[in-house]
Amino acid sequence: METDSFFTIESECEGSFKDRGSKFIAKVFPVETEEQVKEILTTLRKEYYDARHHCYAYRINPEDEQFRSNDDGEPSGSAGKPILNQLLSKELMNVLVVVIRYFGGTKLGVSGLINAYKTATLDAIENSKIVKRYIFRQIEVRFEYPQMNSVMRFVKEADIEVLDQNFDLNCVIKIQIKKSELEQIIFRLEEMREICFDVLINS
Repeated sequence: METDSFFTIESECEGSFKDRGSKFIAKVFPVETEEQVKEILTTLRKEYYDARHHCYAYRINPEDEQFRSNDDGEPSGSAGKPILNQLLSKELMNVLVVVIRYFGGTKLGVSGLINAYKTATLDAIENSKIVKRYIFRQIEVRFEYPQMNSVMRFVKEADIEVLDQNFDLNCVIKIQIKKSELEQIIFRLEEMREICFDVLINS
Protein backbone atom coordinates (compact mmCIF):
# COMPACT_ATOMS: atom_id res chain seq x y z
CA MET A 1 0.00 0.00 0.00
CA GLU A 2 1.27 3.47 -0.87
CA THR A 3 2.41 5.59 2.04
CA ASP A 4 -0.13 8.33 1.38
CA SER A 5 -3.14 6.28 0.27
CA PHE A 6 -5.51 3.60 1.48
CA PHE A 7 -8.63 1.77 0.35
CA THR A 8 -12.03 2.24 1.92
CA ILE A 9 -15.70 2.04 0.94
CA GLU A 10 -17.60 4.91 -0.62
CA SER A 11 -20.85 4.51 1.31
CA GLU A 12 -22.91 2.27 3.58
CA CYS A 13 -23.78 -1.12 2.11
CA GLU A 14 -25.28 -4.46 3.15
CA GLY A 15 -24.80 -8.19 2.71
CA SER A 16 -26.33 -11.33 4.20
CA PHE A 17 -25.94 -15.05 4.83
CA LYS A 18 -28.28 -17.79 6.06
CA ASP A 19 -27.45 -21.11 7.67
CA ARG A 20 -29.83 -23.56 9.33
CA GLY A 21 -32.41 -20.95 10.14
CA SER A 22 -30.01 -18.30 11.43
CA LYS A 23 -29.86 -15.09 9.44
CA PHE A 24 -26.77 -12.90 9.40
CA ILE A 25 -27.17 -9.30 8.17
CA ALA A 26 -23.83 -7.57 7.52
CA LYS A 27 -23.68 -3.79 7.32
CA VAL A 28 -20.54 -1.88 6.32
CA PHE A 29 -19.97 1.79 7.01
CA PRO A 30 -17.22 4.30 6.18
CA VAL A 31 -16.02 5.69 9.53
CA GLU A 32 -13.13 7.81 10.76
CA THR A 33 -13.51 7.91 14.55
CA GLU A 34 -14.48 5.66 17.44
CA GLU A 35 -17.27 8.12 18.23
CA GLN A 36 -18.84 7.37 14.84
CA VAL A 37 -18.53 3.64 15.56
CA LYS A 38 -20.35 4.04 18.90
CA GLU A 39 -23.14 6.10 17.32
CA ILE A 40 -23.72 3.54 14.56
CA LEU A 41 -23.73 0.64 17.03
CA THR A 42 -26.26 2.44 19.23
CA THR A 43 -28.53 3.07 16.24
CA LEU A 44 -28.32 -0.51 14.98
CA ARG A 45 -29.02 -1.99 18.40
CA LYS A 46 -32.19 0.10 18.57
CA GLU A 47 -33.22 -0.74 15.00
CA TYR A 48 -32.49 -4.46 15.34
CA TYR A 49 -33.47 -4.71 19.00
CA ASP A 50 -34.85 -8.24 18.57
CA ALA A 51 -31.60 -9.70 17.18
CA ARG A 52 -29.53 -12.12 19.28
CA HIS A 53 -26.08 -10.66 18.49
CA HIS A 54 -24.53 -7.49 17.07
CA CYS A 55 -20.94 -8.50 16.33
CA TYR A 56 -18.52 -6.05 14.77
CA ALA A 57 -15.01 -5.07 13.78
CA TYR A 58 -13.42 -1.89 12.53
CA ARG A 59 -10.14 -0.41 11.35
CA ILE A 60 -9.57 3.34 11.50
CA ASN A 61 -6.75 5.89 11.21
CA PRO A 62 -4.40 4.71 8.43
CA GLU A 63 -1.44 6.63 9.91
CA ASP A 64 -1.72 5.16 13.38
CA GLU A 65 -4.02 2.21 12.98
CA GLN A 66 -6.69 1.47 15.56
CA PHE A 67 -8.74 -1.69 15.29
CA ARG A 68 -11.14 -3.70 17.37
CA SER A 69 -13.36 -6.75 17.09
CA ASN A 70 -16.24 -7.83 19.32
CA ASP A 71 -18.02 -11.20 19.54
CA ASP A 72 -21.02 -9.81 21.45
CA GLY A 73 -21.72 -13.05 23.28
CA GLU A 74 -20.74 -15.50 20.53
CA PRO A 75 -17.95 -17.98 21.38
CA SER A 76 -14.58 -16.23 21.60
CA GLY A 77 -13.00 -15.65 18.19
CA SER A 78 -16.00 -16.95 16.24
CA ALA A 79 -17.49 -13.63 15.11
CA GLY A 80 -15.46 -10.45 15.57
CA LYS A 81 -12.19 -11.94 14.38
CA PRO A 82 -13.58 -13.39 11.10
CA ILE A 83 -15.11 -9.96 10.40
CA LEU A 84 -11.82 -8.18 11.12
CA ASN A 85 -9.89 -10.69 9.00
CA GLN A 86 -11.99 -9.72 5.97
CA LEU A 87 -11.08 -6.07 6.47
CA LEU A 88 -7.42 -7.07 6.69
CA SER A 89 -7.48 -9.35 3.66
CA LYS A 90 -9.21 -6.68 1.55
CA GLU A 91 -6.82 -4.00 2.93
CA LEU A 92 -9.74 -1.78 3.91
CA MET A 93 -9.28 1.10 6.31
CA ASN A 94 -11.75 3.51 7.95
CA VAL A 95 -14.44 0.84 7.75
CA LEU A 96 -16.84 -0.59 10.33
CA VAL A 97 -18.64 -3.90 9.78
CA VAL A 98 -21.54 -4.92 11.99
CA VAL A 99 -23.06 -8.37 11.53
CA ILE A 100 -26.49 -8.78 13.10
CA ARG A 101 -27.56 -12.36 13.86
CA TYR A 102 -31.09 -13.67 14.20
CA PHE A 103 -30.83 -17.08 15.83
CA GLY A 104 -32.64 -19.84 13.97
CA GLY A 105 -32.82 -22.38 16.76
CA THR A 106 -29.91 -24.58 15.67
CA LYS A 107 -26.40 -24.10 17.00
CA LEU A 108 -23.83 -23.80 14.23
CA GLY A 109 -20.68 -24.58 16.22
CA VAL A 110 -17.55 -22.45 16.18
CA SER A 111 -16.54 -23.42 12.62
CA GLY A 112 -20.07 -22.72 11.38
CA LEU A 113 -20.12 -19.34 13.07
CA ILE A 114 -16.71 -18.39 11.66
CA ASN A 115 -17.94 -19.25 8.16
CA ALA A 116 -21.21 -17.38 8.64
CA TYR A 117 -19.67 -14.14 9.91
CA LYS A 118 -16.92 -14.30 7.31
CA THR A 119 -19.32 -14.95 4.43
CA ALA A 120 -21.82 -12.28 5.45
CA THR A 121 -19.02 -9.72 5.77
CA LEU A 122 -17.56 -10.66 2.41
CA ASP A 123 -20.97 -10.31 0.77
CA ALA A 124 -21.35 -6.78 2.15
CA ILE A 125 -17.85 -5.79 1.04
CA GLU A 126 -18.42 -7.21 -2.45
CA ASN A 127 -21.63 -5.17 -2.69
CA SER A 128 -19.70 -2.01 -1.78
CA LYS A 129 -17.82 0.38 -4.01
CA ILE A 130 -14.19 0.33 -2.90
CA VAL A 131 -12.37 3.63 -3.42
CA LYS A 132 -8.85 4.92 -2.95
CA ARG A 133 -8.35 7.81 -0.56
CA TYR A 134 -5.24 9.88 0.04
CA ILE A 135 -3.71 11.16 3.25
CA PHE A 136 -3.32 14.92 3.02
CA ARG A 137 -1.49 17.63 4.88
CA GLN A 138 -2.61 21.23 5.07
CA ILE A 139 -0.19 24.15 4.92
CA GLU A 140 -0.97 27.77 5.70
CA VAL A 141 1.17 30.10 3.60
CA ARG A 142 1.56 33.80 4.47
CA PHE A 143 3.04 36.45 2.20
CA GLU A 144 2.76 40.13 1.24
CA TYR A 145 0.52 41.27 -1.59
CA PRO A 146 3.35 41.99 -4.11
CA GLN A 147 4.36 38.31 -3.86
CA MET A 148 0.92 37.03 -4.76
CA ASN A 149 1.65 36.35 -8.44
CA SER A 150 4.74 34.26 -7.75
CA VAL A 151 3.03 32.29 -4.97
CA MET A 152 -0.09 31.57 -6.99
CA ARG A 153 2.01 30.62 -10.02
CA PHE A 154 3.82 28.08 -7.86
CA VAL A 155 0.51 26.70 -6.58
CA LYS A 156 -0.84 26.36 -10.11
CA GLU A 157 2.31 24.76 -11.53
CA ALA A 158 2.44 22.25 -8.66
CA ASP A 159 -1.28 21.48 -9.13
CA ILE A 160 -1.99 22.20 -5.46
CA GLU A 161 -5.52 22.44 -4.11
CA VAL A 162 -6.34 25.75 -2.43
CA LEU A 163 -8.77 25.32 0.48
CA ASP A 164 -9.02 28.94 1.55
CA GLN A 165 -7.52 32.30 0.61
CA ASN A 166 -7.50 35.86 1.85
CA PHE A 167 -5.75 38.48 -0.26
CA ASP A 168 -5.16 41.66 1.67
CA LEU A 169 -2.05 43.66 2.52
CA ASN A 170 -0.87 40.46 4.20
CA CYS A 171 -2.11 37.47 2.24
CA VAL A 172 -2.90 34.00 3.53
CA ILE A 173 -3.76 30.84 1.64
CA LYS A 174 -4.44 27.37 2.98
CA ILE A 175 -3.35 24.59 0.65
CA GLN A 176 -3.79 20.84 0.74
CA ILE A 177 -1.18 18.38 -0.54
CA LYS A 178 -0.60 14.64 -0.46
CA LYS A 179 1.47 13.43 2.45
CA SER A 180 4.11 11.99 0.10
CA GLU A 181 4.63 15.42 -1.52
CA LEU A 182 5.02 17.32 1.75
CA GLU A 183 8.82 17.36 1.85
CA GLN A 184 9.11 18.54 -1.75
CA ILE A 185 6.55 21.34 -1.31
CA ILE A 186 8.18 22.55 1.91
CA PHE A 187 11.56 22.64 0.16
CA ARG A 188 10.15 24.78 -2.64
CA LEU A 189 8.40 27.10 -0.20
CA GLU A 190 11.64 27.58 1.69
CA GLU A 191 13.30 28.64 -1.55
CA MET A 192 10.81 31.48 -1.95
CA ARG A 193 12.14 34.49 -0.03
CA GLU A 194 10.03 36.14 2.69
CA ILE A 195 7.39 33.45 2.50
CA CYS A 196 6.16 32.15 5.85
CA PHE A 197 4.27 28.89 6.25
CA ASP A 198 2.98 26.48 8.86
CA VAL A 199 2.22 22.79 8.43
CA LEU A 200 -1.12 22.39 10.15
CA ILE A 201 -1.78 19.48 12.49
CA ASN A 202 -5.03 18.40 10.89
CA SER A 203 -4.72 16.22 7.78
